[in-house]
Amino acid sequence: MTSQNMHIDLPAPRQGLRSTIKKPRYMHYNRLITLVFLLNAAALGYGFTQEWWSAGGIALQMLADLTLFNLGLAILVRQQYVINCLFWLFTRAPTSWPLSIRWTLGKVYHYGGLHKGGALAGTLWFFVFAGSASYQFHQNLPGISATSLGIIYGLLILLVLIVVMAQKNIRAKYHDSFERTHRFGGWLSLVLFWALTISFIDDQRGAQSLSEALTGATSFWILCLLTASIILPWLRLRRVPIQVETPSSHVAVATFDHGVTPFAGSSTAISLNPLMEWHHFANAPSPDKDGFRLVISRAGDWTGNFIEQKPSHVWVKGIPQAGVAYIEVLFKKVVYIATGSGIGPVLPHLLAQEVPIHLVWSTRDPRKTYGDALVDEILEAQPDAHIWDTDADGKPDLVKLAYEACQTYDAEAVICISNEKLTWQVVYGMESRGIPAYGAIWDS
Repeated sequence: MTSQNMHIDLPAPRQGLRSTIKKPRYMHYNRLITLVFLLNAAALGYGFTQEWWSAGGIALQMLADLTLFNLGLAILVRQQYVINCLFWLFTRAPTSWPLSIRWTLGKVYHYGGLHKGGALAGTLWFFVFAGSASYQFHQNLPGISATSLGIIYGLLILLVLIVVMAQKNIRAKYHDSFERTHRFGGWLSLVLFWALTISFIDDQRGAQSLSEALTGATSFWILCLLTASIILPWLRLRRVPIQVETPSSHVAVATFDHGVTPFAGSSTAISLNPLMEWHHFANAPSPDKDGFRLVISRAGDWTGNFIEQKPSHVWVKGIPQAGVAYIEVLFKKVVYIATGSGIGPVLPHLLAQEVPIHLVWSTRDPRKTYGDALVDEILEAQPDAHIWDTDADGKPDLVKLAYEACQTYDAEAVICISNEKLTWQVVYGMESRGIPAYGAIWDS
């Protein structure tokens, strides 16, 4: 059932700056956060030269616009249509381009750095706006009312709560609370931003009518765009029938056929209670066949209940969203490293065969856990797949297996679908040895 690669010694990681910047702390996600903050620092410096804060008053409208520009970036870069557009654009490069360029383009899935950077910078600008508005109000300067100030304080508390709950350690420990705070707190924030914008523009409009002042304000049009972006996925909310098979108590294979056949490298969000929680899983469409499958392994209460209860219907919303494996088309040949149910995101690429790939799959007793049908389907698509049975052979050195596979099959890149710890081991292990590598970054 497995193919063995020739034995190749794993070289030591390269030394020097190029190897150092491949470490997780310097990943493109964090570089994008830094870029957002540098641009905002430049805006702050420009504000000092233009005397946004002076004895005669404060440029509150400019501070409000900067807040919404940043928060707008955070929201829009998470919009499914925007995400798919980014992936499409960044994967237009032909494989004839230098590997160094394609290596960087493949990091498009780090777009979450723009989300985090925009959210943090927008919140900081709102602090500046709130402090400036308070000063202007208490100095009896025109342009800010008690109503606007009250809304500002309420929004400030709400934004701080959302940011705190989104911190990685809190998010991991209280994920359900994080998700609900983000969803309901985000919706309430949007309502309050609309209330603040109308009240604040009314404070600032002078002799203009309120309607003229609103339509002439940048913040009004930003809010229109953000409102449409948030509402759009919910317009496609539907409850759809599914068929669930459970080859073992560890995994469920859910089959969907409701008129949607997603592209390879995409994911779908499903829910049993659409207002409470959503879970993303990689789509596994089959060539020349309508519908798709999701491979769902036991990884907590929700997935455990799903496997045991085998629901007949689930909720879906929005459109299929591109994920990390979509970037495979940038390379002439790719090695996939998958562990456990990570085979789910890899399966459509094995079946589609758009790019020459070699699979290394490490899992416990694959036939017992995932069923003969799935394993046979994998081997039919790729007879030389390296399937490592951890029950029989113990845990493998995935960095070594990835490197051996790249050398044996002359692959240009590695895509790893695993848990966070193993993903980073493989990604850094490859990149520190000069091989492009990609894997999820757990930023949501």
